[in-house]
Amino acid sequence: MKKLLIVLLFGALAYGYLDRNPGLFESYTQQTSGGDDQLTRAFEQQLSDYQVEGEGRVIKVLPDDTKGSQHQRFILQLATGQTILIAHNIDLAPRIPGLKEGDQVRFYGEYEWNDKGGVVHWTHHDPGGRHVGGWLRHEGVTYE
Repeated sequence: MKKLLIVLLFGALAYGYLDRNPGLFESYTQQTSGGDDQLTRAFEQQLSDYQVEGEGRVIKVLPDDTKGSQHQRFILQLATGQTILIAHNIDLAPRIPGLKEGDQVRFYGEYEWNDKGGVVHWTHHDPGGRHVGGWLRHEGVTYE
């Protein structure tokens, strides 16, 4: 009986602490977020390893990153004005052909914070099956 009371007391204390500190463990868990509000929150709270979905307009197409795994890179601007770098692994998924400034791209991947708005990667399947698969959608075609 004494052990049960201790466990209940510890649980109540932990619950109260977590209730007063929302988001304490969010960067350590696989979360799925949709919309600009969640992306703004991820940026403001400097979250990383955070699963997100969103959409933006291409404002800059960058050269591919060819060091290590090759990545198609471009910068999206969300409706809120926040910018996000998309780093799409083209060793594991097809590139978006003909991508240009002004195009709309929808994305699902893992957000990593940086002071410029963040990076979204893992926009492809995981051949090892250990990570949730992501994707990019452009002009009705999904790249994963």
